[in-house]
Amino acid sequence: MERTMEMRRRSGSDGGSSSGRTEEEADGLGWEVRPSGLLVQRRGESSVAASPHPPPMIRVKVTYGAARHEVAVSSIATFGDLKKLLSVKTGLEPVDQCLTYKGKERGNKEFLDTSGVKNKSKLILTEDATSLERRYIEMRKNARMQNIQRAISDVSFEVDRLADQVTSIEKSISKGNKVAEVQITTLIELLMMQAVKLDSIPSEGDAPSQKNLQGKRVQKYVETLDVLKISNGRLKPAVVTTKWETFDPPATTNWELFD
Repeated sequence: MERTMEMRRRSGSDGGSSSGRTEEEADGLGWEVRPSGLLVQRRGESSVAASPHPPPMIRVKVTYGAARHEVAVSSIATFGDLKKLLSVKTGLEPVDQCLTYKGKERGNKEFLDTSGVKNKSKLILTEDATSLERRYIEMRKNARMQNIQRAISDVSFEVDRLADQVTSIEKSISKGNKVAEVQITTLIELLMMQAVKLDSIPSEGDAPSQKNLQGKRVQKYVETLDVLKISNGRLKPAVVTTKWETFDPPATTNWELFD
């Protein structure tokens, strides 16, 4: 039995040496030995660079909706490589693309030539279903954030306008001029309306910080008006005196009498 096993080992070693090149020799020539013992050309940048002749280019036709694209690509490229080229033409990110050839969706690591793709071959490009859903959700989120920003901007604009009126009243009272109390109370009510609008705006993204900023402005102007209201109440209404203009009496006219 030992003799039989020894003969098998010798036979295997002889067969290995006569089958072709060793793994080291194959590696130097840009080839690789698969686990099954099959000798194939290695795929990769090193094997392409070592080859004296670059792989041929092919032109494939890709349908994307109503659009038609013709793309030049290496014949030994992967479908993932082709997606990168299509991303430039379609604006669709490679991760969001689905490439179908002969009715079968192809993976990113599959090679064009081994899948049977040749010059003038036709492929179909579609957008991944999860990508469509993700983009729809993103669009809704962006639209909601734009509405929030617009609402905060409207409040900020109105507060600016009311702030100018607060400043005007403050200047008048500081000069001792009494203003109608209804002007102050109306301004306070308008500012409080803006505070209510701020509370109704959803707090998403950076909206809370912006709402807080505008809320502090409203509070500041309301407190200023409360102080001005007290100061205005202490002022006496201005006494309006009328100065009449005097005129000299009309000159008398001496009439000459004729017979």
